[in-house]
Amino acid sequence: MASIRDIAREAGVGVGTVSRLINGSGYVSEDTKIKIENAMKKFNYTPNELARNLYHKRSGIIAVIVPNIVNPFFTEFVNHVETELFNAGFKMMLCSTTKENNAEHDYLDMLNRHIVDGIITGVHTLDIEEYLKMRKPIVAFDRYLGDHIPVVTVDHKKGGKLAAEALIRSGCKKVLHFKGATKVKSPYHKRHFEFDRVMKENNVETIGYDLDWNRFELCYMKKAIANVFSNEIDFDGVFGVDGLAIECMNEVIKRHKKVPEDVKLVSYDGTYVVDMVEPRLTVIVQPIQELAKEAVRLILELLQGKKYEKKSVVLDVELRQGDTTII
Repeated sequence: MASIRDIAREAGVGVGTVSRLINGSGYVSEDTKIKIENAMKKFNYTPNELARNLYHKRSGIIAVIVPNIVNPFFTEFVNHVETELFNAGFKMMLCSTTKENNAEHDYLDMLNRHIVDGIITGVHTLDIEEYLKMRKPIVAFDRYLGDHIPVVTVDHKKGGKLAAEALIRSGCKKVLHFKGATKVKSPYHKRHFEFDRVMKENNVETIGYDLDWNRFELCYMKKAIANVFSNEIDFDGVFGVDGLAIECMNEVIKRHKKVPEDVKLVSYDGTYVVDMVEPRLTVIVQPIQELAKEAVRLILELLQGKKYEKKSVVLDVELRQGDTTII
């Protein structure tokens, strides 16, 4: 394989001149540029991408941290983020925190050491103080991490309201409401607060089921549903994320109850799994692809030197009517 010295010798110039052209770090005359490019073609020379990135103090890598990739929401989100980063000329380094201790801390350390150029984080495990120490490119997904770290989210308040109204229209009187833990400050809590508010305003009883903090895996969802039915909790409506709603619907049907006549369900997220079950779920849909696009747009702008203060990008949600509620 040809080296930069071979290229310089063939073009009749110094190694420094070839380096300036490759790295875009200084002036090279047009005639000299042509000579160097011809020499590179002759030797089929490809500049070392890693070396070039290190010269510019860039790795060309963005770390994306999620709780796990088994959860359908994070599977879709990560897939779209990777596509957007690739189109922008970056590679993605994926970290699933449920399998690695201190993963968030390690990735922040990598950011400090220029091993990655920036971080898109959608996890809730590390104390916020660790993020507040950073003054480097970080974008948060669905979590408040500090005034200088932009956050991408959806209108969860609207989502909670739409879900509540769908179940009220369906005639529900006693609704099982799966809630996320409030251990961290996150926009998604708004959907639970608003759901409960609308239900109370309409005299509909809600049974809150508090989920464990930072648990997104399918086996935990199955365990939660088993706990509901083992305790013989009575309900005629359900509100929870896609996986929980599906598991609950499966168990309802196993017990010879009819959907939506006996039990109505509204799920939250709108991932690909809702298209794999019957009856078709009524769902509050998050625009996952657009969330990924916005997260990548923000991290690229931060890399270009843009500063943000208390920046939130809030995207819309919509109700997609299915067969698990009554119109």
